[in-house]
Amino acid sequence: MADWKLVPGCKPILPAADGHANIRLEGIDALETHHGGNYGPDQHQPIGLAHQAADALLTFLGFTGIVRKPDETVTLTPAGVPGFILTRGFDVYGRCVALVGRGAPPGRSGYKIEIDDALLKRTANYHLVSLGLAYPTFYTGFPVSLRKVLAAAAQQARQSTPPLGVWAKDVTQSGVNITGMASLTADDGAVILPKLFRRLKEYLDLNPTDASLACLPSYLGGGADKFHMPPASKEITGLQHAIETTNGNTVRMTRQPEEIIFVEK
Repeated sequence: MADWKLVPGCKPILPAADGHANIRLEGIDALETHHGGNYGPDQHQPIGLAHQAADALLTFLGFTGIVRKPDETVTLTPAGVPGFILTRGFDVYGRCVALVGRGAPPGRSGYKIEIDDALLKRTANYHLVSLGLAYPTFYTGFPVSLRKVLAAAAQQARQSTPPLGVWAKDVTQSGVNITGMASLTADDGAVILPKLFRRLKEYLDLNPTDASLACLPSYLGGGADKFHMPPASKEITGLQHAIETTNGNTVRMTRQPEEIIFVEK
């Protein structure tokens, strides 16, 4: 419990009564197992790959028994395992943003640690990207050198024969035809970057009977997503600048995930 007080930021992490706190794995994003958003009920992306990512994370950390209940809660064996988190602080939702590793920590709690390529490759973050079970998703505070390592791991998983994990089915750049929410949430639904899924899910929630994407660029323009696309340094507002829509109901992103750097809120 006391170690949570060492997380930097303008307010402390507030753990639950049992001592746990929510963590967002830095630099990566796996398929959603549940996302509510602002307007509608929770929805998930193709659940098989989402569960593979969750199970790979827990197995990497050292849990040998994983039991998932219908409500997506999980019981684990053993109840705890040794590990560490490397964090710069928390996000706007109060989640600790971190690299997560197993075994003995590389330094003492509360001390600054220089993270090099070798240490990054010891983390679950790198492990999930290397298996193709998570997309690289970068924010401006994440060091450029570490972005390059995760980007290279993602490219290797994507270019493997056959492609690994999500990359075997990913249509983020080739395009997804939207005929309704099931296009994104069915077991055989489209596999796309989770951030794009979240925006499409929220857009479709506004008018569940109309799957037209005609108003999607305007909707995204009103959003708060800010990013830049290297080598350009200009800050861009609105994810509509990184997508294309065709035929009224097909959408694709124009850049690979690792080529977009989001601005932290």
